[in-house]
Amino acid sequence: MPQPRTNETALRLRPMGPEDAETIDRLNRREGWHSVRAVYDGYYAEQQRGERFVFVAEWDGRFAGYVTLLPQAKEPPFAGSGLPLISDLRVYPAYRRRGIGARLLDAAEAEAGRRSDTVALSVGLHAGYGAAQRLYAKRGYLPDGTGVWYRGRPLEPYTACCNDDDLLLHLTRRLGEMPPDGRRPSAAP
Repeated sequence: MPQPRTNETALRLRPMGPEDAETIDRLNRREGWHSVRAVYDGYYAEQQRGERFVFVAEWDGRFAGYVTLLPQAKEPPFAGSGLPLISDLRVYPAYRRRGIGARLLDAAEAEAGRRSDTVALSVGLHAGYGAAQRLYAKRGYLPDGTGVWYRGRPLEPYTACCNDDDLLLHLTRRLGEMPPDGRRPSAAP
């Protein structure tokens, strides 16, 4: 009798390959999301130079999502801090609610932990980022205290702005601490 598929047997994490830039661009466009192929080609090139880690999730052999990690943040507010930065966590809608985002974060946090006891990330504030916001809160990410940023700069109090992908809250998490959800991150691939 065949064994039922579990998240552990269906999910595989791997580094980004050269063909993945085209796949990401195609999947983003299929979802109606803004996509620039050159960005994803750049991710692969940076990975090859050791400037970025890109973890890809496959579910039953299909591309399900990815996350990137910069060994050291390059942009404010974390530039010069020495903190690794998790960037661009994406799980495609057909693959959500299977633990893929958590496993991608496990891998990125494990790599970040080789460099620092704290990791940083930024999250958008509109409803499209709702799942990510909840995931980060469950894992113990806290605002860094610099307030809301818009287009790379802190937003002054009472300033009108557009709630688009450039409106961000910056978060950090001390690695090795038990997240509020009580779930220990799983082993990285």
